[in-house]
Amino acid sequence: MRVHVADHPLIAHKLTYLRDKRTDSPTFRRLAEELVTLLAYEATRDVRTEPFDIETPVAPTTGIKLSTPKPLVVPILRAGLGMLEGMVRLLPSAEVGFLGMQRNEETLEAITYANRLPDDLSGRQCYVLDPMLATGGTLAMTIRYLVERGADDITAVTLLAAPEGIKHLEEEVADLDVPINLVTGAVDERLNENGYIVPGLGDAGDRLYGLV
Repeated sequence: MRVHVADHPLIAHKLTYLRDKRTDSPTFRRLAEELVTLLAYEATRDVRTEPFDIETPVAPTTGIKLSTPKPLVVPILRAGLGMLEGMVRLLPSAEVGFLGMQRNEETLEAITYANRLPDDLSGRQCYVLDPMLATGGTLAMTIRYLVERGADDITAVTLLAAPEGIKHLEEEVADLDVPINLVTGAVDERLNENGYIVPGLGDAGDRLYGLV
């Protein structure tokens, strides 16, 4: 698994305000959307393209367009929805599928409760959106699920990650024979005893939707 920490001053700037507990939900949503757009530039660096002939007002030329089948963007419900707009801003022609997953607060394991994905993902590049890579269980389950359906290239995009989560994710996907990438805005210090990232930014879903 390849891990890329997007080290950019604008990303660090937006993360600072996302972390601040004084940031209200409307501002949090806007900043998260802007941050995802910045991360998406890195995440889509290897998006598949094919030649495309066009004519400019001056002369014919050859450009590129997204290859078929189009990439699939998969936000993990519910917090991943807050990242969707920022991602499709760069990939407006991508298809979108949804996975509903939640963490059992006692076992810290991920449980699937909703699935709106194509049955066949053969030959598809997939971009998984989840704000926090904490324990890694949710992303690991999602990636394995996508590979079982035929996805052959998967990039996870997160705002933050914990070292423990990265290590667990690497272990869980090590046997998969497809490229797996992680693009994140920062790797924080650790997880606390409740499985939250420290210093982190709290519960991303609650802060996105004004539940705190």
